[in-house]
Amino acid sequence: MRKLLFGSLFRRPLTEQAPPSDEAAVTELATAVGRAARRRLGRSLSIREVDAGSCNGCELEIHALNNAFYDVERFGLRFVASPRHADVLMVTGPVTKNMREALERTYQATPDPKWVIAIGDCARDGGCFAGSYAVVGGVSDVVPVDLHIPGCPPTPTAMLQGLLALLERVDNGGVTP
Repeated sequence: MRKLLFGSLFRRPLTEQAPPSDEAAVTELATAVGRAARRRLGRSLSIREVDAGSCNGCELEIHALNNAFYDVERFGLRFVASPRHADVLMVTGPVTKNMREALERTYQATPDPKWVIAIGDCARDGGCFAGSYAVVGGVSDVVPVDLHIPGCPPTPTAMLQGLLALLERVDNGGVTP
């Protein structure tokens, strides 16, 4: 025990180097999303995250949007606790049989205009869980999906780019709420 304790005092932590930060690009992207939301809705964009049965990889990246590095709330993007306050539903994971009704009820509780974004590969078609006895399928098998952001998991930057693409498509008449 003593050997293990002393060894841990002198050994460096086993962590990876942080990715190079491009704070200017992230700030510009988040500002553009905030501006597009205010232009389309006249206020901040409210997001409700729904875990429909994922492995939590996508949730970690979604939570990164609120950390000190991205801090999207300063740009007018906020995560809300109730679907009644949301404009966007970000759904992660394959929809399990146990979560099907909950996702349908969440969708019905979200006021119009509302958009659904399927986050990650599993949300598209069930991913590696497709065909399982416990999985219904992708998000589009349960509720209509307006945008899919690919990746396993997608990066926070990819999610911001997806939100911007959705809001711009809505402004140009491509998606009807």
